[in-house]
Amino acid sequence: MSSHITPDLLTTKPNTKPASRKITVLGAGIVGIASALYLQRDGHSVTVIDQQGPGEGCSKGNAGILATEYMSPLATPKTMRQVPRMLLDPRGPLCIRWRYLPRLLPWLLRFMACARPKTVAANGRALAALLTGSLDAYWPLLDQAGAHPLVHANGWVYAYESEKSFVADRKERELQRQHGTNVKELTDSELHELVPALSPRLRRGSLYPDAAHSVNSFRLVQVLAEDFQRRGGLLQRAIVTDVDVRDRHRIRVLTDAGPYETDTLLIALGAWSGKLAARLGSRVPLDTERGYHVMLPNPNIKLKLPISFTEYKFVATPMEHGLRLAGTVELAGLNAPPNYKRAQVLLDHARELLPGLDAAGHTTWMGFRPSLPDSLPVIGRSPHHANVYFAFGHQHLGLTLAAVTGRLVADQIADRASNIDLAPYRIDRF
Repeated sequence: MSSHITPDLLTTKPNTKPASRKITVLGAGIVGIASALYLQRDGHSVTVIDQQGPGEGCSKGNAGILATEYMSPLATPKTMRQVPRMLLDPRGPLCIRWRYLPRLLPWLLRFMACARPKTVAANGRALAALLTGSLDAYWPLLDQAGAHPLVHANGWVYAYESEKSFVADRKERELQRQHGTNVKELTDSELHELVPALSPRLRRGSLYPDAAHSVNSFRLVQVLAEDFQRRGGLLQRAIVTDVDVRDRHRIRVLTDAGPYETDTLLIALGAWSGKLAARLGSRVPLDTERGYHVMLPNPNIKLKLPISFTEYKFVATPMEHGLRLAGTVELAGLNAPPNYKRAQVLLDHARELLPGLDAAGHTTWMGFRPSLPDSLPVIGRSPHHANVYFAFGHQHLGLTLAAVTGRLVADQIADRASNIDLAPYRIDRF
C-alpha cells in the first residue's frame, strides 16, 4: 500500500502554508474529521462541533467500502427502468414511505431530470474526477494517525447471478477502465475459487483488485479524531441552532452550549446540512437515502474481501468484529422511525447467497445518507459569504470521498490551485 500521493494528484504546492485562521467545522463524521485534519495540516486552529461523538452518525454503520470505481451516478436511464420493479418487490432494494412522497416529489423530479444521457455523462465525469485521487488523499491521514491497519487495500468483488446482469454492466466497466480503474472479469470458476463461500447461484464476477475497505469504519473515524485532538484540535459536543455571519472575518456559531466565535466556517453535517445552508442563503435539494445494516458477530463463513451482490444492491464486508451486510435505499426523510424489516431483507438474501451463514447474536442499524439528485456532493465556498464553506451530500460515497473532500476544502481556503474543477460541486448549481 503506497503512503504517498503521486505528483500528478498533488493539489498543494510544497511549503505553501496559508495564514493561520480560526476555523470551525460543523460535523464530526468522516467528512468533517478528514477536513479538520487537512485544515490542521495547514496550520489553522480548528474546532469540530457536533451533537454526537466522532463517527456516531452515518459513518458508524456504512458498508466500509472505499468504492473508487463507483463512477456512475444513481440517476441513469438504467435506474429509471429498474425502479418500478424494485418498488413492487417487498424484498427489493428500494422502498418509499408513501406518506413522505409529497415532500419527496420535488427531489424525485430533479432526480429523473438527471437521468438524461448528457447529464449522466457530465455527472459521471465529475464523480470520476473526485474518485481518481480519493485513496491517495487518505494515505497522509492514515500515516500520521497510525491508522493503516484499519484500511485493507486488497480489493473487492461484484458478484452476479445472471449473465444478463453481468453483460448489462459492461458499459460501466468500460467507463471505469477509461478512467484508469483496474477491473478483471471473472468466470464462474474464477469467482468461486476467489470466494468459496458463495452460493452456486452466483455465476459471474468483476474483481477490483486495487480497491480498499475499512475493517471498522466507526473506529477509523475515532482514531482520526484522536489524532486531530493530539495535534491540538478541539472537539465540542453541542447542538448547533444557528449561524450569525457578522462580516468577512467574524462568525458566531450559536449552540445549546453557548456561542462559538470563529473566522471561517465549514458545514459538514451530512443529511442535516440543508437547514443551515438555507439560513445562509443557499437552498439545496438535499434529502436522505436511509440505509440499513446487519452485523453478524460470528458469521461461520470467511470472506477475504468484500462482496457486492449486484442484483440485490447490498454488500457483505468482513470486519474486525464480524461480517456486515449493508445496503438498500429507503426514502422516508429524517424523522420517520426505522423500519427494521428492511434489515431483515438483507439477512434473508444473505442466507440464500452465502450458505452456512450464522446470524446468531446479530444486531441491526439504520443511518442517513445525505443525497442530492445528481449524485454529486457540495464542496466549496458559499456564494453569499466568503468565509463559509460546505462539504456535504456525498450519498453512498462519504467514506470514499472524505479525504479528497478535506484536501479540496483546505486548498480552497488557502487559495491554492486545484487540479480538479470544483464547478460541478458548487452549492448554487441547482
